[in-house]
Amino acid sequence: MLNNKRKIAIVTGTRAEYGYIRPVIKEIEKDPALDYEMIVTNMHLLSEFGNSVAEIERDGFKIGAKHYMALDGYTNTTMAKSLGIFLMQLPETLERIKPDIILLAGDRGEQLVAAIAGAHMNIPVAFIQSGEVSGNVDGVTRHAITKFAHIHFVSNEDAARRVRKLGEQEFRIFLTGAPQLDELREAKHTNPKKLASKYNLDLTNPLIIAVHHPVTEEYDQAAEQIMQTLLALKEIDAQTIVIHPNSDAGNKKIKEAVYLHSAPKTKIFRNLPREDFLGLIRIAAVMVGNSSAGIIEAPFFGLPAVNIGGRQKGRTQGNNIINTGYHKKEIVKAVKKAMSSKFKKGMHRNRSPYGDGRSAEKIVKILKELTIDDKLIRKQITY
Repeated sequence: MLNNKRKIAIVTGTRAEYGYIRPVIKEIEKDPALDYEMIVTNMHLLSEFGNSVAEIERDGFKIGAKHYMALDGYTNTTMAKSLGIFLMQLPETLERIKPDIILLAGDRGEQLVAAIAGAHMNIPVAFIQSGEVSGNVDGVTRHAITKFAHIHFVSNEDAARRVRKLGEQEFRIFLTGAPQLDELREAKHTNPKKLASKYNLDLTNPLIIAVHHPVTEEYDQAAEQIMQTLLALKEIDAQTIVIHPNSDAGNKKIKEAVYLHSAPKTKIFRNLPREDFLGLIRIAAVMVGNSSAGIIEAPFFGLPAVNIGGRQKGRTQGNNIINTGYHKKEIVKAVKKAMSSKFKKGMHRNRSPYGDGRSAEKIVKILKELTIDDKLIRKQITY
């Protein structure tokens, strides 16, 4: 008997975009007309980034392939070469899986590789959070994926306008919101008492969550940039959880500084389970660094976020964000302001510019009902 299910290949390389796609996979699994396989790569498979493929396996999702691609060193050169390795592997996997659609999310290099492969193999590429802005090479990558993609799931009207300006046809653009908010709305996060026990936290005192990723164009400055943040956190002297940076150029410099110069009250983790991470930002006093979680997830919980440097420059932000430069004094001032009752009173809890927490259902409905034909595959620029 033939399997007439529409099959989705889902590529994931980092813990961040796994948060994007997990609610979508759960919705796919509910639909008897759909099937999927995950292609897992990059940081998920590396112990130094927490071996987060184990979380995918605990969730019980179907992994169709695991591709090791990351070269050690984490410089600009190894980043480029690692993407080449993935591009050499991926087409054969797609040929074996034979997906009807490739689903991508975020702005990482491995997502761009998958978009390139899909476009050249005449497989429709659907892209979650198309058209958003990031301040470094990630932003260039996101817009390049947009040009290769056939279907755009945008999180807000600002992103939709940007996709149109890139010359994408209107019938390809769907306003769905950001699916990582779905699990927040559904309260899919670890409760405070369990977190306190697991991570030895004092719930009566403020908690800071710090996530600082490298900015690839500022590779040589990575150590000094994180040092300024660490010095600021030392001065504030609150219990702090620091999560390892991603695998971009500058990763090793940041990690070395974190382990050498963090304050005594700091706990350092390679990776955290998604439910724990969401639970921690729910109880935290402030988030510090340059992660998109401060911009997308944090507003839902009414969590102030101090956004440092230019990694998220130009991205749509809620009023939970305080932007600052890399100097210690600026960061201390911003964190103290963020933790003040006056600032928190002025924020809008549960109000995010990235949707209402009901995105996955919309995305899956479109994936199921979309007509796959020459009109979809043969892209035409609008100008």
